[in-house]
Amino acid sequence: MQRPLPPEDYKLKETSPHLGGGGIAGDKLTTTYDLVEQMQYLYVRVVKAKDLPAKDLTGSCDPYVEVKLGNYKGMTKHFEKKTNPEWNQVFAFSNERIQSSVIEVMVKDKDLVKDDFMGRVVFDINEVPKRVPPDSPLAPQWYRLEDRKGDKAKGELMLAVWMGTQADEAFPDAWHADAAAVHGEGLANIRSKVYLSPKLWYVRVNVIEAQDLLPSDKGRYPEVYVKGVIGNQVLKTRISQSRTINPMWNEDLIFVAAEPFEEYLILSVEDRVGPNKDEVLGKCVISLQNVERRLDYKAVNTRWFNLEKHVIVDGEKKKETKFASRIHLRICLDGGYHVLDESTHYSSDLRPTAKPLWKPSIGVLELGILTAQGLLPMKTKDVRGTTDAYCVAKYGQKWVRTRTIIDSFIPKWNEQYTWEVYDPCTVITIGVFDNCHLHGDKALGTKDSRIGKVRIRLSTLETDRVYTHFYPLLVLHPSGVKKMGEIQLAVRFTCSSLVNMLHIYSQPLLPKMHYLHPLSVMQLDHLRHQATQIVSMRLSRAEPPLRKEVVEYMLDVDSHMWSMRRSKANFFRIMGVLSGLIAIGKWFDQICNWKNPLTTVLIHVLLIILVLYPELILPTIFLYLFLIGIWYYRRRPRQPSHMDTHLSHADRVHPDELDEEFDTFPTSRPADMVRMRYDRLRNVAGRIQTVVGDLATQGERVQSLLSWRDPRATALFVTFCLIAAIVLYITPFQVVALLKGFYVLRHPRFRSKLPSVPLNFFRRLPARTDSLL
Repeated sequence: MQRPLPPEDYKLKETSPHLGGGGIAGDKLTTTYDLVEQMQYLYVRVVKAKDLPAKDLTGSCDPYVEVKLGNYKGMTKHFEKKTNPEWNQVFAFSNERIQSSVIEVMVKDKDLVKDDFMGRVVFDINEVPKRVPPDSPLAPQWYRLEDRKGDKAKGELMLAVWMGTQADEAFPDAWHADAAAVHGEGLANIRSKVYLSPKLWYVRVNVIEAQDLLPSDKGRYPEVYVKGVIGNQVLKTRISQSRTINPMWNEDLIFVAAEPFEEYLILSVEDRVGPNKDEVLGKCVISLQNVERRLDYKAVNTRWFNLEKHVIVDGEKKKETKFASRIHLRICLDGGYHVLDESTHYSSDLRPTAKPLWKPSIGVLELGILTAQGLLPMKTKDVRGTTDAYCVAKYGQKWVRTRTIIDSFIPKWNEQYTWEVYDPCTVITIGVFDNCHLHGDKALGTKDSRIGKVRIRLSTLETDRVYTHFYPLLVLHPSGVKKMGEIQLAVRFTCSSLVNMLHIYSQPLLPKMHYLHPLSVMQLDHLRHQATQIVSMRLSRAEPPLRKEVVEYMLDVDSHMWSMRRSKANFFRIMGVLSGLIAIGKWFDQICNWKNPLTTVLIHVLLIILVLYPELILPTIFLYLFLIGIWYYRRRPRQPSHMDTHLSHADRVHPDELDEEFDTFPTSRPADMVRMRYDRLRNVAGRIQTVVGDLATQGERVQSLLSWRDPRATALFVTFCLIAAIVLYITPFQVVALLKGFYVLRHPRFRSKLPSVPLNFFRRLPARTDSLL
């Protein structure tokens, strides 16, 4: 059994890497890669060859190029029967792996038995020129091929050889010596890539009415409803109350659709002729390309659509020509909403769908993904553990994926990415995964494994400061929380306009339409699930694909599922919030009980001052809050937030609760275990039920003060109110406030341990608990 790690291993570790080739405080270099460590690479661009000698009986050859540096070899693809081939391929060799003083570029002829040598070009590495962006790319040149003795051979090769860094534009698509073992389809799966989420819209279909329906059984009142389908989304209206052939609904169906609109909106009018038996009275198919787009809640024009009735003829659907049924609809694409595909607690984008409604950006977020250390083996290869790690970062609509570092527990990516920021109250998510598709997609069902995830809220970052830390990569397993390693990130949030950023704090978090015409919580939850499915499906079709399991982990698809651990964590979060009020209550109780007489006397003096000069009450409160804020400024957090195992209740969770959290939905556990968990859930729900009942009881007692449910109690209260009104009308308010304050702060000698008269009276008031079954 693995020993639990000390809490220090779950914390952030501040680092001081040499960013951009220099220190953090140094002058910014002209390169955009100033948040990562520079990595030197030897680049070889093989463009094309000409006048190659014939090597077979047909007077042609099957050429390819082999680039050799020490023990590392990279090869282009070969061409059949071609003496003037074009490859245009780049090879990259890390400076750390250069084992030779020369680089050899050889042209060979592909053969069944042994490939024939056709010629080569040799470069001395010390003579290779250096290039630093934004310098223009090095122009390739023609080089005469030489034989192994150094004599001229037939044919020429167009090459460019230079020393550069990972900032070079040739870097992402280059063949890397580090990944020499990966071939074919696997090469696409290890490259870095930038993705864009599809543009999501809410499709609002207002079903108004239908006319001239033709049910098969004309002797019964039809029970008609409308079913809408877009892709995998299926929604239904209620059954129309007007049970005629001209039913009315006036009901909204809301779907999620993504540009480009590939699916059609299919509406069918159906009649409930029996239990689980529906008859289709007509259908219409609507292209979303032609649907009106709106930016606010102004009504769009309604339209009538003809319904096509289908009959089954020899297994095929055939249209009836004489059919006049139609449906009245109001359809639009709502661009004033933000389509939620993430949890609102850590959204990375809050802008509405329609671009004309976007506010200008307020700054730039820069992320340098440097390195990782201490990664655990994620799979076994050749009887030893290995990990092929890559990172994915998501902010707004832009996703980035780093290249995969093959077989390394201390991978170095040193890749930098930039996002525009429109709202500081957003979160960037960085996930680390193990690539299980190095040999293409041959292994069906194989999923990329999670190594860990980091979230950083932009509003907690100081502007223009570079944060460089090692973040712990923590994953919850059925056996408990596990540290999978650490990732080193460099983060900088640069604000372009402080005034605009401060102004955003006064604006609604979501677009106006969410407040003027809100969607229900159930609708938002359903639509978020559909949006997540669409995003994961579209990104999984990219090249290389961003796989479904990666997207769902980054978007926290399962965050709404029941978890005893999360419930406990949220309970203790509430207790943490209330602890301040509880501490104030305890402090005031000590004042009232004269635990520190000097403090109590000072509170008396403060009470007298505030009662005599009530205009000082609000200034005193705000001055006090100001002083508290200034006092806490010294202890402000100096590090970004990170995954907290203690807050998440992950460091002391029961194994059975974890097993329940990792259970499928619906459950796949044995009946006895499900029964035990159900009983435990009933026990917890019983306690919650008791607390809710107690709150309801106190509220009903307040209502009973004036409801005459207990006539004697209400008579006493009404009489007291009359006397209090007369006394307070005659007596100055300041006198009443002073007397009340002195009474509350009276010495313990004048206190009774029994409950007060008002409390006794309140507890005797009736509630409606005696009417419950």
